[in-house]
Amino acid sequence: MTTLQQQLIRMGVRLLIGAQNQQLYNNLDWEKSCAAFAQGDLKYPDYYNQDFHGIEGGYLTPVAAVTYDAVTAWASPPNETWLRHQLIKQITGQPERILDLGCGTGSTTILLKQAFPQAEVIGLDLSPYMLVMADRKAQQANERIQWAQGVAEATGLEADSFDLVTASMLFHELPPMQSQAVLREALRLCQPGGQMLVLDGNQKRLRRLQRLTQLFREPYSQMYAAESVERWMQSIGYETLSTQYLGWIHQINTGYKTPN
Repeated sequence: MTTLQQQLIRMGVRLLIGAQNQQLYNNLDWEKSCAAFAQGDLKYPDYYNQDFHGIEGGYLTPVAAVTYDAVTAWASPPNETWLRHQLIKQITGQPERILDLGCGTGSTTILLKQAFPQAEVIGLDLSPYMLVMADRKAQQANERIQWAQGVAEATGLEADSFDLVTASMLFHELPPMQSQAVLREALRLCQPGGQMLVLDGNQKRLRRLQRLTQLFREPYSQMYAAESVERWMQSIGYETLSTQYLGWIHQINTGYKTPN
């Protein structure tokens, strides 16, 4: 590759992620920053050690952390923020404890805190690199959120302790068995009558758009598209189920834990 080609690639990346993220990527002490969130005894599941979005090393790299928001925005027509706000609109009541599973860089987590400022909001993700970005975004938004590294299907958190559990743009990045395990864990974590919300790809439409799922180089998205989140939730024991299709290629699934 020539020097000119390298310069053009750098310019393209900078335009994609923004000058601030480019500077962050170049100058941040990532090892030190990640240490604030990393759990030393945590073992990464085999399914997680994949090259998501075609990035070598997947989400366990600073490259993934600084490019995630740009990639997600491009993959969330007509507007990513609008889609996440549709999830907020599905929330019933005034939750006091909220858990956002697979929070990534915290885009939905921050919106949840802004919608319910008195609530305790926790964002959980496997990648300390993502949590570094999430924490920076929360500080910029002047929002106090608890960030935790953990496995979404085995959080170790107390049962029956959350009014609301959410998962945004997570299930298409998991094998179906793990997605169902996350739903079981969320049901365990919800207090009786608690709500579970899932924002992800429109499975019916994505089944017919295999070229699109291949474009984003997601290892599990086609398996996700072949399944049904609502059917998973029903088999696991959620009640009052609904699926709302929105935008071009997304859906929101809602379910509740049986009240006492």
